[in-house]
Amino acid sequence: MNVLEATNVWKAFGDNTVLRGVDLTLAQHEVVVLIGASGSGKSTLLRTINLIERIDDGRLVLSGDDISEPRVDADAVRARIGVVFQQFNLFPHMKVIDNVTLAARKVHGQNPAEARAKGVALLERFGLGEKVNDYPDRLSGGQQQRVAIVRAILTDPELLLLDEITSALDPMLVGEVLDLVRGLKESGSTILMATHEMAFARDVADRVVFMHGGRIVEAGTPEQIFDAPREPETQEFLARVTHR
Repeated sequence: MNVLEATNVWKAFGDNTVLRGVDLTLAQHEVVVLIGASGSGKSTLLRTINLIERIDDGRLVLSGDDISEPRVDADAVRARIGVVFQQFNLFPHMKVIDNVTLAARKVHGQNPAEARAKGVALLERFGLGEKVNDYPDRLSGGQQQRVAIVRAILTDPELLLLDEITSALDPMLVGEVLDLVRGLKESGSTILMATHEMAFARDVADRVVFMHGGRIVEAGTPEQIFDAPREPETQEFLARVTHR
């Protein structure tokens, strides 16, 4: 069974149609990377999957469950999905460990002591063991983004959505966050990720999906997309972003 199936997904904001008949599947343990220019629909697609935005037409299925059905419990769906956005969205008045375990305790009803133990273990695994009791303003941008990722994976989500998670970071900090994502891939996470980091997409993706004008124009292995793109739009985009 696929973790995610998007079929003929449409989304408009007023007269602006942002998604135009998107079809996409994601198998368990697969890493799919969305590439494309700003405004191509990548972030909107991720937001519809997490039900932040409701689609206008089409179907979204998460592990066999139709989550685009209007009566679906959006909070229950979001509890099954881990999301990390461009901005870290950490609560400034809460320590790192409390930020990390909040959803586990409040949404999933995990025992606080067990959630804390798992949170501490994950923070240590990703080089943040000494930051457990710090507040977010004591952390670098890269450290804050790593905390946000630990928060997203603490509850073992079925699907992890990563939306341009390095775009707000100083270039010197991008590598440490991408290394964490590589570790998640190696541990078997199922990831749908939008990024402008082409070298990273080539390195970590099982499939690369190029979006343009709200449509999926081309999809394939990293080798096929980056070395032998078939569609003119893909060729033009890659020529622009890889020869700066």
